Amino acid sequence: MSLRIAEIFGPTIQGEGALIGQPTVFIRAGGCDYRCSWCDSLHAVDNQYRHDWHAMEPEAIIAEVMRLTGGQPLTVSISGGNPAIQDFGSVIALGKANGYRFACETQGSIARPWFADLSLLVLSPKPPSSGQNTDWSAFDACLEAAKGTDTVMKIVIFDHHDLNFARNAAARYPALTLYLQPGNPETDPSLPVSAQSLSDRLLWLVEETVGKGWLAPRILPQLHVLIWGNKRGV
Repeated sequence: MSLRIAEIFGPTIQGEGALIGQPTVFIRAGGCDYRCSWCDSLHAVDNQYRHDWHAMEPEAIIAEVMRLTGGQPLTVSISGGNPAIQDFGSVIALGKANGYRFACETQGSIARPWFADLSLLVLSPKPPSSGQNTDWSAFDACLEAAKGTDTVMKIVIFDHHDLNFARNAAARYPALTLYLQPGNPETDPSLPVSAQSLSDRLLWLVEETVGKGWLAPRILPQLHVLIWGNKRGV
């Protein structure tokens, strides 16, 4: 069974969320059931890029991970697009047999049995600024599929509408650790990213949460954007 893979790269550092700063290899799946207005990985989402994706067997995927890491087991992050469109169960089983740990980030629109085999599942429901609608029943199914797996929630914030969405999501799922990160509207990989703009958006988010007494979420930047801008493969 082959999988659509947009890219495999690393080791680099995880740039966001619960594993920020941790050495990681990324498997980026091709294809997505969403079309977020501010998507920063369109090369793994839109069908116009399908000619750049690769059909890879699970054995070939793990062989590439092992080549990149020199066989050193570390965390492998499965992302996309939406990796839950595809069946990564065999990839995870092969990788775990070789000592690797797996994390996955998905919007929570499709539940998969292999969620239970992850070390970490990051559910990232999309806020109003994305132009997408969250199906909370599908989100609940993802939580059910991931029973026994460390699961957290991460939400990208662009404005007050997104903040209200995040507050409601936090109230709905109080047991999930919540990570918030400022949205990055500068998604063109060929253009530089303003460090001042990144800093300003992060400051605004801190002021609108901790500064106004909402102490539940953990506020983090996109560390990889601070270091490399929107460059791919890092």
